[in-house]
Amino acid sequence: MHDIHIIGGGLAGSESAWQLAEAGFKVRLSEMRGVEGTAAHQSDNLAELVCSNSFRSDDPEKNAVGLLHAEMRSLGSLILREGDAHRVPAGSALAMDRDGFAEGVTAAIVAHPNIELVRERVDALPDGPAIIATGPLTATGLAQSIIAETGQDQLAFFDAIAPIVHRDSIDMDICWFQSRWNKGDGHDYINCPMNKDEYLAFHAALMAGEKTEFKQWETNTPYFEGCMPVEVMGSRGVDTLRFGPMKPVGLDDPRTGRWPYAVVQLRQDNALGTLWNIVGFQTKLKHAEQLRIFRMIPGLQNAEFARLGGLHRNTFIRSPLLLDGTLRLKSRPNIRFAGQITGCEGYVESASIGMLAGRFAAAELAGRSMVPPPPTTALGALLGHITGGAEAEVYQPMNVNFGLFPPLADAPRKADRKALMSARARVDLAAWREAVASVPA
Repeated sequence: MHDIHIIGGGLAGSESAWQLAEAGFKVRLSEMRGVEGTAAHQSDNLAELVCSNSFRSDDPEKNAVGLLHAEMRSLGSLILREGDAHRVPAGSALAMDRDGFAEGVTAAIVAHPNIELVRERVDALPDGPAIIATGPLTATGLAQSIIAETGQDQLAFFDAIAPIVHRDSIDMDICWFQSRWNKGDGHDYINCPMNKDEYLAFHAALMAGEKTEFKQWETNTPYFEGCMPVEVMGSRGVDTLRFGPMKPVGLDDPRTGRWPYAVVQLRQDNALGTLWNIVGFQTKLKHAEQLRIFRMIPGLQNAEFARLGGLHRNTFIRSPLLLDGTLRLKSRPNIRFAGQITGCEGYVESASIGMLAGRFAAAELAGRSMVPPPPTTALGALLGHITGGAEAEVYQPMNVNFGLFPPLADAPRKADRKALMSARARVDLAAWREAVASVPA
């Protein structure tokens, strides 16, 4: 017997299950991988990282996602615990060995006495208490059940995957180790420099390269701006990439002592340092074209790829219209939604919404109410965007950012704004935690 059924063992579902289990409730966690694969995943491990191995900035003073990390750690997040345990160098970012991370999350879930992990595909919305955390690759049967219940067409966008290179195939006579502006320990990124002629030739090849063809049902589906395929970015103008993932600022080529015309960066992808992913190079190029074009990058002329890039379709619901302030489906309040299917974007954001869904559900199962975290916190700001901070008709995926936070009472200097918002968030989250803990069952 279980108290609640969670469908989906990604970051959000795993975090939801952990929060409920730690609160003393019996959880059935259903994950279809192991029975049926997806277009993006490569293993059966829970919480597998697909698009990147980074949780982005870990700085709570300068970046909203870093603040979200801190808030989740303070609330006992399994995802952040395992992220910290499997951390690899990445400057001020939190990146991890993706295999070790997923294995750590899976081991923790399997070992918990209050969680039953079941490998199964679920095709219908449950009748009892449940959390749907099936992510961007929700199986067709369950997606149709959601549509039938909500009466809404599912929204969709494309999410592309960056390629991964074997470290020993990178030519370090051309490339060098350096983080932008020398942040980190100096070995967090490998940099591949380009002069103007090399960049223009690369851009032309990228534009002419053969791309994955869309199926009829995929046409007119928008990309998410935060995970844009490199060739789509490049199509916006010849210099777009030089001001995006290929910007050279803060990177000194040791051979010239100057900034190159453009730079391709690679970030460590596993703890051994044997695999490196090409930062910002999510792509929908066909595999043969990736080999040809990416080997035009200086230093990668002999690159061996552990994984080539790919493309998959994401789906999410119109959360501001369909969900209440605690992530319950308004038409069936026994069901909550969590993770990317709600329209949040990013690994950490997905896990954070899973954390909140789990805590809301635990409070409800205990017979008490739980007010959402204040909108001045990273958790509260993201939740507010999902459950009512955006117009339902134009609702699109969103990473956490300080633009979602209420403005400060006084108008400080722009340079001080983020640090002051972070300080306010810490105070308000601490007060919320104390108030929630004091509510009797």
